[in-house]
Amino acid sequence: MAVAPLRVMLVDDHALVRSAVRQALVAPDIEVVAEAATAQEVLDVAPRLHPDVLLMDINLPGADGLSLLRELVPRLPDTKIVMLTISEDRRDLLQAMRNGAAGYLTKDLGPDAL
Repeated sequence: MAVAPLRVMLVDDHALVRSAVRQALVAPDIEVVAEAATAQEVLDVAPRLHPDVLLMDINLPGADGLSLLRELVPRLPDTKIVMLTISEDRRDLLQAMRNGAAGYLTKDLGPDAL
């Protein structure tokens, strides 16, 4: 019996970043099910789709990702939310973990690491 692909949602306000991450995730066992560019889009889409993983930037129009994370965690209890950000600030990392992030990746990692 085939294993269902990992369902991923990408959240970043830069279309180029979303496109690059989507390309990096091309694999038979991964399916990018949605993308969002704003806090409102992720709030509208993610609860309907219940992705397995949500990759989200900290800086988004409409809200900062750390506050949005705190709002999403109880609404998506089965979704692993991973911050994917340019910020290497230890305070952001610690706040993300306190707010319920399952992981914290910086955008300078290579595609294979993602």
